[in-house]
Amino acid sequence: MVAQYPRDVRCGQLRSRAWGLEMTLKWRRRLLDALHSRHHEEAQADKLSSRFTMTEASPAIEVRGLEKSYGSRQILCGVDLTVPAGETLVILGGSGSGKSTLLRCLMGLEKPDAGTVKVHGHDLAAVPRETLSGLRQRMGVAFQGSALFGSLTVAGNVDLPLKELTDLPASTRRIIVQIKLALVGLEEAAQRYPSELSGGMQKRAAFARAMALDPDLLFCDEPSAGLDPVTAVGLDRLLIELREVFNMTLVVVTHEMESAMTIAQRLVLMHKGRFVVSGTPQEVRQNQNPVVRSFLDRVPEEEPPGGLRYQRLIQAWEDDD
Repeated sequence: MVAQYPRDVRCGQLRSRAWGLEMTLKWRRRLLDALHSRHHEEAQADKLSSRFTMTEASPAIEVRGLEKSYGSRQILCGVDLTVPAGETLVILGGSGSGKSTLLRCLMGLEKPDAGTVKVHGHDLAAVPRETLSGLRQRMGVAFQGSALFGSLTVAGNVDLPLKELTDLPASTRRIIVQIKLALVGLEEAAQRYPSELSGGMQKRAAFARAMALDPDLLFCDEPSAGLDPVTAVGLDRLLIELREVFNMTLVVVTHEMESAMTIAQRLVLMHKGRFVVSGTPQEVRQNQNPVVRSFLDRVPEEEPPGGLRYQRLIQAWEDDD
């Protein structure tokens, strides 16, 4: 049986990363360099000491034959996916294509109807609850609407996972919160409430909270949705910076083409619950699949005339009866 990722080890890692960094918060660049160096050293130690057995070549995420339905509607139709550790994968697709359902399955929030979802070699649907909890602590999630708690300050939101999931003293947690806010450029907004922030600042605060436990995996659902182009570009740069500093695995769901092409190392396009293309941004741009071209060129699918749609709706009701 796989043991739970030890809580005292996680606390020790967080404490060691906080130690000695308090005086560098005035210089963000120096802070990032220090964090990168410390993270690299600890990552090497984790490979030797982590109780989650993981070979150097094993993928961060492995999906095989994934199927998921809601009632009679099938959302995912035999999805296969492998995400190597350290890769930035962007999942593209139109509304209703299944990308958000896939993301929930990857995070262990939805159980597959068929197939498997493995994170660091562990089947999320088969591991004990304690192991699943440990795996989730190695994941960070930036939700589409930021999902910040309005009654907590920005610092309080970032501190929440540290307070609930570690035994770190308040003084150490405060330093870690300062570090995370410095990473996203929100040092001066620590005591402000979410309602006092712009949309872009709320997204950055959500990233800071997602990074609180130093995750191996970072999931982002529509990170640039609802933002102006300039703010969206800033968030794209932040994601690239976080990837380079922490060498983490990023899975980003979006329908924003410019953002996807900027941050992705690999793109997949979902259509009706299946992948129709997978490749680098350049390979996807050159793909001539009609579905891919329709999505990239923003050409809507032809819809039948209104009378025919009505006839099909009546026929579907009769078939259900």
